[in-house]
Parts: sequence; C-alpha cells; structure tokens
Amino acid sequence: MSLKILVTGGAGFIGSALIKILINDYGHDVINIDKLTYAANPKSLESLKSSNKYKFYKCDICDIDMLKEIFTREQPDKIMHLAAESHVDRSISSSMDFIQTNIFGSYQLLEVSRNYFNELSSHKKNIFTFHHISTDEVYGDLKLGEPSFTESTSYKPSSPYSASKASSDHLVRAWYRTYGLPIVITNCSNNYGPFQNDEKLIPTIIRKLTSGDKVPIYGEGNQIRDWLYVNDHAHALHEVSMEGKIGETYNIGGNSERTNLEVVKEIWQVLRDNNSDFLKINDKFEDCVEFITDRPGHDFRYAIDSSKIFKNLGWSPNETFESGIKITVDWYIKN
Repeated sequence: MSLKILVTGGAGFIGSALIKILINDYGHDVINIDKLTYAANPKSLESLKSSNKYKFYKCDICDIDMLKEIFTREQPDKIMHLAAESHVDRSISSSMDFIQTNIFGSYQLLEVSRNYFNELSSHKKNIFTFHHISTDEVYGDLKLGEPSFTESTSYKPSSPYSASKASSDHLVRAWYRTYGLPIVITNCSNNYGPFQNDEKLIPTIIRKLTSGDKVPIYGEGNQIRDWLYVNDHAHALHEVSMEGKIGETYNIGGNSERTNLEVVKEIWQVLRDNNSDFLKINDKFEDCVEFITDRPGHDFRYAIDSSKIFKNLGWSPNETFESGIKITVDWYIKN
C-alpha cells in the first residue's frame, strides 16, 4: 500500500537513504522537512528532484507554526522522525543545540502530531504512526562479555547527545501513554555508507588514508561499536513503520562489532586492494594512525541484540561489515 510519509531530517545521512528507499523500493510519497544545517547534504537527494513522489520543505522542527501548516497542507499518513543533532564531540563542546533540537524540537513535533491525529477519521487513525528513530547510545556502554543491549535495557546515557536522545525517547513514550498517540521507537547501532557527513568516523578514516594523513584515534582505539549499513537500516525502519506493534521499541543492529582500530585497519586493507594510482596509501599500517587523548565520557562498547525485529518482523541485515565497507569505500573514491 502506497502511503504519504512525512520524514523529518530527510536531508541527513540516514534520512536521505531512507527517503530514496521509501520512494524507489516501496512506492510511497514522501514529504521531507529539514532545517539544512551543516549535517544536511541536499546532493544526496538530487536523483529525486523531478519525482512527483517527493516534496521538500525547509523547516526547523522547533517552528511549531510551520509544522502545523505543513501537516494541514500535506495530510501525512505516517511520521518518521529523524531530525536531530547527532555528533557526540559537538554535543560536548556545545550542548545547547542538542537540547533545543532533540528535546524541544521533538516536543513540538509530538504536539503537532497529537493534535493532527485527534482530528483524523477513524480509517486514517488506524494507519497513522509516529515513528521515532533513536540510537543505541541511550543505553550507555558495555564491558567485554556483557550481553548486548535489548529493548528492556535500562537507559544510562553518557554524553549530552545521548542524554538528549534519551529525553526525546521518554517524551515519545509519554505521549503514547498519556495521550494515546500511536508510536513506535527504534534504537540503532552506528550507521555507515555513502553520503555520510565528513566529520563522522568512517568518512574521516577514508579521507585521511587516501590523502596520506594519519587517522586520529581516541585513546588506544579499543572502543567497540556495532556497525550497520545505512540501507539495511532504512529497510528495517520501513518494516517497523508498516508492521511494528504500536507502543513497542525495536533495536536495529548490524551484527558487526569492531574496535575502532579494527575499522581503520579493514578500510586500510580495502584501499590497498583498490590499486588506484592516485590514492596515497601508506604501506605500513602503523604509519597510518596517531593516538590522541580520549574524549570525556567516552563509551567503551555498544552491542545490539536485534532478535526482536528478526523474530517479529523478519528483518535482518543484508550486508556484512566486509561487504558494506567495500561498497562505502568504492563510493567515496568515486565521489
């Protein structure tokens, strides 16, 4: 069934991948609202410029009047809320933007959605969901050998970013419990793939390695992350929005735990195997990295248990880290 889906933050990395899949793979109509901050990349959606299934509004989710106008004009069937400040280092040096967008902006969107939902016909109410896309960082971190995060893991955020996302998760659940707004929440592991913002880890690694510069690594590089290819995430988000049980949370992971140092080494090896003459790849891996002072409150390990979404919705990732990183490196070299 083709629906009209409103996506917030759709010019961002995950949002743009999601929109392309919603339109190209599933045939939905998409309304994209995005503030177009530094993290947005409008080029990632250039292929949809002529599509009659895609519409864009430049809008800050903190602007409640514009949100109301868009909802009234477009009459969306579902909301997929990705708009957020998401870079941990930025949240440590400048937390206010994270409080404003991730907490207050989510509140404004929830209020507009609640009032909009209350005026819908019974048929459209049965279709409508507010899907809040969050992060595994709300759970804090794990030690080696500890069980992976599940949907019932207690929240223990470490950074201003993860605390602001945890706050928005709680707001979404409260709007379900108190007001009856039909919601679903997803918490994902670290995403990677084409079009990711340059300041994120994997684009930084690729950029540094291909220019012959050293990759800065926090501490000793032993921090562990579970890596999820962005298109796999987008397909999971679609499944949850369409088939997820109202009021439930679903964890989405890539089943690909790696230390940061292992990620650098794997990308270095892929680049060396590429054999492109213009790439300045050091022959010795030890010459490719420099260890720098660890950041405050740095989480040690994230690991996602995705068994719930697999058992209930039949989703699992198509890409391994090895296959996904080859696709990603190839895209960055070509672009």
